[in-house]
Amino acid sequence: MNRLGLIGKSLGHSFSAAYFNEKFIREKISGYSYKNFPLGDISEFPALVEQYPDLIGLNVTVPYKRDVMKYLDEVDPLAETVGAVNAIRLESSSVGTILTGYNTDVFGFLHSLDPEVRRKKGRALVLGTGGASRAVTQALRIMGAGFTMVSRNPSAGMISYGDLCIAVLRKYNMIVNTTPLGTYPEVDDFPDIPYDLLDESYLLYDLVYNPPETKFLRMGRLKGAGTQNGQKMLELQAEKSWEIWTH
Repeated sequence: MNRLGLIGKSLGHSFSAAYFNEKFIREKISGYSYKNFPLGDISEFPALVEQYPDLIGLNVTVPYKRDVMKYLDEVDPLAETVGAVNAIRLESSSVGTILTGYNTDVFGFLHSLDPEVRRKKGRALVLGTGGASRAVTQALRIMGAGFTMVSRNPSAGMISYGDLCIAVLRKYNMIVNTTPLGTYPEVDDFPDIPYDLLDESYLLYDLVYNPPETKFLRMGRLKGAGTQNGQKMLELQAEKSWEIWTH
């Protein structure tokens, strides 16, 4: 049996196991299994790898996309540039198991956008500064779109949530939430932005996919903004991970 799985701290919100196990049934794929491996701390990762010698691939979710890199033997150049890994390939060799890290979030976000949105490029506000935001900003660079990161504790080149006035918002046409705010079960949480200033000229994109419509998206929709959740990105990055594991 080829074992696959997902590591993270709290995995109750994740659809990955259901997605892959449904894929195995739908596509009549045998010889593979996928399950969640919640880790209380990333220091538990080496023991997990040792416990399951049949592991060939892992997805990585918050908060370990950056911290897991120190346990890997190799990191793909794109993941190195992003500074975050969300897929790991494990290969047996004469010297032991070789762990290689990749980032499929960049591919997932980029190709989840409507081709017309990619063509227009535009400018995006990226809410959050974690591993997911790094993937989003790299995808925006690839498509040639401008962006500014928004943080509660901004460093150089970023802005704070308090800076989001009408003069600032007018410079952008997309707002991407890369924070976990609004993820089930904390469905009443949402990023602190001035929703009253939004209109139909904006696209709100939430990487959260559970629930399908977060409060962030709902409040944007009620102001006329276009909205998109992270479901398509999840599916695209998952298929890219599968390609990496089974290449």
